[in-house]
Amino acid sequence: MRIACPYCGLRDVQEFAYAGDSCPQRPDGPDATEGVMFEYVYLRDNSHGIHEEFWYHAAACNAWLVVRRNTLTHAIDSVFPVKDRKAGTES
Repeated sequence: MRIACPYCGLRDVQEFAYAGDSCPQRPDGPDATEGVMFEYVYLRDNSHGIHEEFWYHAAACNAWLVVRRNTLTHAIDSVFPVKDRKAGTES
């Protein structure tokens, strides 16, 4: 699989570190109950199809990216910097 880094161009997936699903919203820490935090940290859907994920470009520009890809085919739909994502929304 190759990821098109917006800063470095098309690169091999070995340059990146997968950092998980980009959709869950972190609960407000001080006011979150133990159960809510447990669900946020440990319970994830194992969805198939189009999915947004966090990836870190560890071997080059050190950018955090959102990669929108199909988890069945690994076809990448889009890649953009996390800083360009609107808070609380999926693209």
